[in-house]
Amino acid sequence: MTQELLTGLIRTIPNYPKEGIMFRDITTLLKDPKGFQVVIKMLQEKYQHAPIDVIAGIEARGFILGSALAFALGKGFVPIRKKGKLPGKTISQAYDLEYGSDVIEIHDDAIDSGANVLLIDDLIATGGTALGAITLIEKIGGKVYETAFVIDLPELGGADKIKNKGHKVFALVAFDGH
Repeated sequence: MTQELLTGLIRTIPNYPKEGIMFRDITTLLKDPKGFQVVIKMLQEKYQHAPIDVIAGIEARGFILGSALAFALGKGFVPIRKKGKLPGKTISQAYDLEYGSDVIEIHDDAIDSGANVLLIDDLIATGGTALGAITLIEKIGGKVYETAFVIDLPELGGADKIKNKGHKVFALVAFDGH
């Protein structure tokens, strides 16, 4: 029933941001009080006893999910942002998307060396963004405990790419297609 609730609250927008992409939009899930609570409760239950030191969220929806989960778990939160958005000294990582490429950054002192990090975002598609974020976390000395997503698009293979790099992947729901 819970997965049905979540999938029913996620909107699909065809041909966004370009032709052929079926964009899975969680803003409709986030605006629903019960849906948002269910997502955070499910993640909280999954990770409440995990050896996590900090939660890192990928801009922008990962900020929303990661902040709420960090609060629920009593952990700190680290933002991973698009290039040029963080004010302090940063390190950068380029990555490929399903529909282009981009650069993300993290403060060079955002994560203590050896800290266990839960990386969170709204969706795993081709895995480029998450793999870029994993690289950043590891460059500054963090250890990725697990990657977590609301949505997996298994046909695009991102979760498999992350697993093939030796990292665990968790998603609340999966959608067929792009």
